[in-house]
Amino acid sequence: MSANPAAEESPPPKTPVKAKAEAKAGAEPEPEKIQKVEIKGSTAAYDPRRDDTASKIVVSNEEIVRYGDTSVSDVLKRLPGITVGGGGRGGNDIRMRGLGSGYTQILLNGERAPTGFSIDTLAPDSIERIEIVRAASAEFSTQSIAGTINIVLKKAVKSAQRELKVGAGKSADASNPFANLQLSDKLGALSYSLTANAWRYRYDRQTPTEDTRTAPDGRVVELRQSRQHDRGSPQGVALNARLNWTLKDGDTVTWQTYGNTQQADYLGIEAIATPVGTPPRSTDRTMRDDSRNTFGRSDVNWVAKLAGGGKLDVKLGTHWMRSRGLWEEQDYHGATLWRDAAIRSSTRERAVTTQGKYSTPLVPDHALSMGWDAGTSWREDTRVERDAALPGALPDNSDEGYEASIRRLALYVQDDWNVTPRWSMYVGVRWEGIDTTSEGSTFDQVRTKTSVWSPLAQTLYKIPDSRDQLRLALTRTYKAPAANSLIPRRFTATNNSQNDPDRRGNPDLQPELATGIDASFEHYWAENALLSAAVSMRRISGYMRQGLFLDPNGRWVSAPVNDGSAVTRSVELEAKFPLSAVMKDAPGIDLRASVSRNWSRVEAVPGPDNRLGQQTPLSATLGVDYKSRDSKLTTGASFAFKTGGPVRIDVNQTGYQSVRRDLDVYAVWKFTPQYQLRMAVSNVLGQDYFYDNAYRDASGVRRRTGTYAGYPQGRVTLEMRF
Repeated sequence: MSANPAAEESPPPKTPVKAKAEAKAGAEPEPEKIQKVEIKGSTAAYDPRRDDTASKIVVSNEEIVRYGDTSVSDVLKRLPGITVGGGGRGGNDIRMRGLGSGYTQILLNGERAPTGFSIDTLAPDSIERIEIVRAASAEFSTQSIAGTINIVLKKAVKSAQRELKVGAGKSADASNPFANLQLSDKLGALSYSLTANAWRYRYDRQTPTEDTRTAPDGRVVELRQSRQHDRGSPQGVALNARLNWTLKDGDTVTWQTYGNTQQADYLGIEAIATPVGTPPRSTDRTMRDDSRNTFGRSDVNWVAKLAGGGKLDVKLGTHWMRSRGLWEEQDYHGATLWRDAAIRSSTRERAVTTQGKYSTPLVPDHALSMGWDAGTSWREDTRVERDAALPGALPDNSDEGYEASIRRLALYVQDDWNVTPRWSMYVGVRWEGIDTTSEGSTFDQVRTKTSVWSPLAQTLYKIPDSRDQLRLALTRTYKAPAANSLIPRRFTATNNSQNDPDRRGNPDLQPELATGIDASFEHYWAENALLSAAVSMRRISGYMRQGLFLDPNGRWVSAPVNDGSAVTRSVELEAKFPLSAVMKDAPGIDLRASVSRNWSRVEAVPGPDNRLGQQTPLSATLGVDYKSRDSKLTTGASFAFKTGGPVRIDVNQTGYQSVRRDLDVYAVWKFTPQYQLRMAVSNVLGQDYFYDNAYRDASGVRRRTGTYAGYPQGRVTLEMRF
């Protein structure tokens, strides 16, 4: 198991050889020349994918920026074992083992991303690496039933760097100009890095939907067809700054700040035709939205070297978020305006966090560490609605607000033990407690306290006289309810129905608990060549799903509920190798492929298709990269595929997941060491996104379907170093 890669500059874990060499050096100093050769050789031989006790995939910055993506979601969709949900129009759901909706943990520099933070506000150029961790460890939060994706921002400064990238993307319904600046240098004991990026995204597109209601005998008794035209122009800027000081005693102090600000203007016009049945109350609607969002995060990290080879790593941080919005809506029934509303909303969140870890080589061949992770956050939310006084209408003028605070504390201890040079073990235990308090103008104070113990064990065995190795992990993880899932505040729908219900939280919601097992086999058969096979299973209790019910006022309401147990299983296969591993004098071609097959079953929901969290059953990736011998041309392609199909959500509700085929291509031409041109095309196949939601009961079937048109998008980026 590795140390926290987000908090340290050097490779976090130690190979068995390195651990023993350092223990020996601590007991009796060796000549300086021999010591330098040992450390250099050990560091060069270290491979986190191969040598860490925990199963981990590390994606370098070079791989991250290869396609010139402007969104982290686009980067992740090409990685093995990861799928990205949604229709490509925001709200992308990042999934491991096909599971999203909170099952996959997203970390930023080793810490859970704050509520409301979107990883797509990060510029891929600002990321140093992405770590994909299949099995949980005590050092990170164990809210990771499916696994963890840790996004580490740039921090290591090896040499002076000045780089400017300017580019633009264009598709049939959108355009996306962007710019990115990176600066870094060393000034004696001080080093710094700065990344700034700006972007704008303009879109103009249609979003058609269709609602049908069918009687038990199959007759269509209601048909509504919506034509919606959406137009908007979100834009934003982001800044990531880092300062590193190396003190005389070898201690280091690091200050890092990340911030972004965004604004978005939106105009939507909807017209609903009703060829069959009764028209809804709102047949025509005009919607305008003007929103502003600012997010910032700052922390100071001190790493102190202690006597006897120990180390203390302490971090103190804060983050803040502020968003404001104005939503204006005019609803018509035919030519009659019956609602003219303006809704102003404001959200403010502040938080203070602290992390710490003490590690010591107290026993030979052991890396013992213990630490804490704590924080407090405060959130204020206000909503003011003002309706115009129209003939025959009852204005809904309301002032709503609520406040919430979340206090969390986690304590852990872990040990990495090199049993033999070929066998390592990791054991750890983590306790996490969360205390949430909320109160508002429309509900009484609600307080929820939960805590979870997570014992963990992992092992790595390198088979003698071969390049093969085996891994095994036993974990206990959980999924905590999101804060807004606990607050009983209601959000109403204009045309309330089973497919468009009101929504509210459930203060009685409890965490899901999962016990899991992971096993894998890895075969390293040449330099940079890997074949691997991994299997896993999770048994979950307290399964959370969205319930749907009819309240006493005759309105449909959706709220999260705990409902029994579930089980999920996965098989993952991966291969990556240079063509030179199978062909002598081969060109500079690298190949990679992966396949993930997932199964799950929710006990309380009748089958078939009763998949956990609307799990993706099958996903696969295939990629090829080529670099010319003179390194002037680099090109490649990536194909990502995921299946879909029907999903049984509960006894009455079903959904449909769209099949997705993403083909992306890129090419980079290096004119000089200072200038290069990067060109890419994403969604080459013009893949559309289709959804289908249905509610069935004794009165028949109510269904909503829709299609988001997809178009290829081309991007051109000029990259300059100076």
